[in-house]
Amino acid sequence: MQLTPLIAIHLSAALAALVIGPVALWARKGRQQRPKIHRAFGYAWVTLMIVTALTAIFIRDYALPNIAGYTPIHLLVPFTLFSLTGAFWFLSQKNIKAHSKIMQGTYFGACVGAGIFTLLPHRYLGQLVWGKWLGWL
Repeated sequence: MQLTPLIAIHLSAALAALVIGPVALWARKGRQQRPKIHRAFGYAWVTLMIVTALTAIFIRDYALPNIAGYTPIHLLVPFTLFSLTGAFWFLSQKNIKAHSKIMQGTYFGACVGAGIFTLLPHRYLGQLVWGKWLGWL
């Protein structure tokens, strides 16, 4: 697999979401609430996650165990989209606790978890980081 424009968009959106997600989560923690920061970074994070999920649909890998090019990591696409929909539904119902729980779970599952998975040595990003950049493979 090589770095195509689609993969570059996917990777850029995913890395940006990984970086700004904690800001959105932090802005609502502790004594001093920062609703404007939370809302701005939250909407940006959601937008980046939607871009990441939608671009993932078009990225296929036939080298790994797959069904029509879709590997197990593609299960994060419906997970992400359903989670974001659910989080906004809970927000519309003024159930802030459920909204918060879903958003935290989506961040740690779809950003951190997927990020760790993509760094495995046989994945594109893993080969890039461990092989080309660090020279360990």
